[in-house]
Amino acid sequence: MESSSEDVARVGDGGVVDDPAHPEAGTPAQVAREAVVAETVVAEAVAEAVVAETVVAEAAVPAAVPTAVAAIAPASLSPSRAGDFMQCPLLYRFRVIDRLPEKPSPAATKGTLVHAVLERLFDAPAAERTAPRAKSLIPGQWDRLRETRPEVVELFADDPEGERLAGWLVEAERLVERWFTLEDPTRLEPAERELFVEAELDSGLRLRGIIDRVDVAPTGEVRIVDYKTGKAPRPEYAEGALFQMKFYALVVWRLKNVVPRRLQLVYLGSGDVLTYDPVVADLERVERKLLALWEAIRLATETGEWRPRPTKLCGWCDHQAHCPEFGGTPPPYPLPVTPPVRAAESAGGAQGRMGPG
Repeated sequence: MESSSEDVARVGDGGVVDDPAHPEAGTPAQVAREAVVAETVVAEAVAEAVVAETVVAEAAVPAAVPTAVAAIAPASLSPSRAGDFMQCPLLYRFRVIDRLPEKPSPAATKGTLVHAVLERLFDAPAAERTAPRAKSLIPGQWDRLRETRPEVVELFADDPEGERLAGWLVEAERLVERWFTLEDPTRLEPAERELFVEAELDSGLRLRGIIDRVDVAPTGEVRIVDYKTGKAPRPEYAEGALFQMKFYALVVWRLKNVVPRRLQLVYLGSGDVLTYDPVVADLERVERKLLALWEAIRLATETGEWRPRPTKLCGWCDHQAHCPEFGGTPPPYPLPVTPPVRAAESAGGAQGRMGPG
């Protein structure tokens, strides 16, 4: 985990900071199970971010445009796309370049619904931001989601009696109710909600993303807040979860020349709040990491070499039919390809050229 001026603080339902050391010893089976849980948490976080980014992308690119026409080289990087590439370069290609369709998932769609409710609740006066009012927003926001993203209706196509849908909506209500045990919306006045941010680094790399909530104190200190409908990872896996938040902090720093005072992850699935106070050194490290990542993406884009990286998360992937790891074949690569320069070829070429005489 990267160092910072302050360690990660983890607050549970009772407001007690958990012991980050976790002294209890785990059996090999427990360790393996925790690894699966951690990967699942990351997958859920990425899925929520992907849903939000898809909404923005669909507003700019009509769904009916053929892949061959719509395919363009990547021009920017977001937290979820960076996560895609680190998880599996071939998954990044399928989502960003090929734009292969993906089925909506109940978990990600529930996250989108809950996010919409928490955003809209702040439209009400502070005194009226209660749990009953928040729950009353769920049916209307679900109707709105079905209108803007008709494909989510497929989630309950085989549920004619509406029993699964009813249970799913109850789960969303529970997540919304739990939020009130973690934060008091009557004492919050967000400066921004669902804020789209974009910044260009000196290198020319454009970073973009959507921040759930930005709070600004009277003294000018900035807090970035992100809601997660899944469960919090164990402390040893917290760095992966914080990557998204440090990404946002870097963008805000580059845009406003202000380092956010606090990064806060609110886990509605487990009732935990994870906070982290970054410093400039943190953000500089994240920037270097993103530049290296972008260089790897650029090279893969030019050469067309997008290699799969098998993990336990493959079981949740929609693209197994196109993945070589599952006997599938990727679609024809839609971008021009520049053959990679091999080290031996490069050395041989240098020896075959005559220098200034």
